[in-house]
Order: sequence, then C-alpha cells, then structure tokens
Amino acid sequence: MDIIDLRSDTVTKPSPAMRRAMYRAEVGDDGFGEDPTVNRLEELAAAKLGKEAALFTASGTMSNLVAVLTHCQENKEVILGAGAHMSYNEGEGLSALARAVLRTLPNDSCGRLSPQDVEKALAPQTGLIALENTHNRCGGAVLTTADIEDVARIARRHGLPLHLDGARIFNAAIYLGTEPTLLTKHVSSVSFCLSKGLACPVGSLLCGNKDFVAGARRYRKMVGGGMRQVGIIAAAGIVALETEIERLAEDHANAALLAQELAEVKGLKVDPAAVQTNIIMAEVTDGKSTEVRGKLASYGVLVTCPDEARVRLVTHYGISRRDVTEALKRTNKALKP
Repeated sequence: MDIIDLRSDTVTKPSPAMRRAMYRAEVGDDGFGEDPTVNRLEELAAAKLGKEAALFTASGTMSNLVAVLTHCQENKEVILGAGAHMSYNEGEGLSALARAVLRTLPNDSCGRLSPQDVEKALAPQTGLIALENTHNRCGGAVLTTADIEDVARIARRHGLPLHLDGARIFNAAIYLGTEPTLLTKHVSSVSFCLSKGLACPVGSLLCGNKDFVAGARRYRKMVGGGMRQVGIIAAAGIVALETEIERLAEDHANAALLAQELAEVKGLKVDPAAVQTNIIMAEVTDGKSTEVRGKLASYGVLVTCPDEARVRLVTHYGISRRDVTEALKRTNKALKP
C-alpha cells in the first residue's frame, strides 16, 4: 500500500529540476560571502519580498530566532499570538537563546491579533511585535494587507520593529491574488520557508534592510548557522522561487476538495469555507485525535494531531488530485462505524 503523507507540506523527494540544479551548483565559501549560488538566492528572495537584502538559513526556526536576536536586546518582550508558531513551537528556544520574554495575545480564528490588544500590551520593555502569515494552527488562515497594516501602524507609532513569520507567505499571496511585496511592505523583517510548500529539501530566508541583515548574519553564525559550500542546497531554492510559487494554487485546490469531502465523513467536523490555503483542521467528534490518526495510518494515510480534538491534513507538492481521491476513500474505510 502506497503511503499518502498529509502530515506537512515538507516533501521527501525534491523535483528532478531541483536535483539537477543541486548537482550543477557553483559553490564557494558562504562564510566569506563567496558562494555565488547562495548570493543569487538571497538577491532573488529579497526582490520577491521587496526588501533590500536576505540571509539564507537552515530552517524557519533559525530565521525567526535570528530575527529576534537581531531586533531585541536581552529580556525585551516580544508581543505575538498565543497560537503562533514562534510561541507554540519555538518559544523555548526564543526564551533560552534570545532571552526574550514572550507576551502572548489571543489569535482570532483567522490568526489575527486585535490592534486594541496589541496597543494595550505595549510596555517600556516591549522590543518586538510578531505576526504569522499564513497561520499554521488556525488552519492556514491568511492575513490580508489591511490586517498587517493595522498592527504595523501601531509598531511605527511606538518605534517598534514588526517581524512577520511568513513561512507560507507565498500561499497567502496566491490566495489573495496579490503580490507578496504588498504583504511585506510594512514589516521590518520577514522569514519564509523553502522547505514548506515550495518543496525544497531544506532552507529558509530572512529578509529585511541591509543593516538588519548584516546584524542577522553575525547572529546566524553564533547559533551555528554559518555554512560553507551551501550553494548545493541553495540551488534548489532558486528553482523554487522561479517555478514553484504559482503551483501552490494546485495545493489550495486539492485542499478545498479534501475539505469538502471530509465534511461528509462521520466522526469528523470540517468547515470547507474556512479552508483558504493548503491546511485543513478537522475536529474529531468521536474519540480522540490520536485514535483517528492511528486508524488512518493503518490505511496508509498519515496526518498529525495539533491537539486532542483535531487532526491536521496538509496538501503539497507530490500530492495529486488522484492522491486526494484515494485518501478520501481510505478515510471513509478507516473511520467507518
């Protein structure tokens, strides 16, 4: 039985084009800024998001950590959503390594922070405000340009930097039918993952102005991110930014179909109208999410459990419309009363 892996939009098999690019990549010592492939990727990433410069890192977690280290002095507060990936999945690292104090505020169902809540939370020790787009734990929900501007206006008024965890920023842009630069023009820095929907084997980019990126480069080295002939993997990122962004619409269409059909499966509760991009959060109405995950795994469908009440399914490169149809057939069998 073939496995249908819906756990995440990270992939295990890079495209043939990426493999060819990695094999042929021209490399140098990125520790000295001399890897031409990395330099090209960083220039391309900065241009895609309308920033002056970019820094290649090993992961989105590293990008966000380096951003906080660069923006904040020790013991400064970072205001962010309680459900944000930076808080929920990366909070220990930010606290231990950046000495940041996380001040969490409620996210609404679309991943937004209330501007009024942000304003009230500001204090002399506030050093950074952070947003997430798309929002992972809110089912891939998208922040609009207006949502971001509402918070950016507060940050500007108080002289604070605004960081955007844009791991899936291109999914947001495709959903809104807008240029990514319009979603990032009002933020001080933005990170995005190459290894999520863009289907690369590894890597993330952190973008901002030249002074910010120069400082971030120092902190990347401090946390062990100074790599050498890294153009071998950066080459895949160039292919992704040149060919994979528009393809994300296929993932969104597959997720919409999956959500529509899952809404009819007994034991699951799904609101298809709430699925905007490539992530589906299905509420388990009969038993625990871990039980559902086990039943699906026995039929070769892999999902994750963000909590006891929900399972998460993610469409991505390598998951075709046929795979979605097959996953639905197996789900119906696995959860049949």
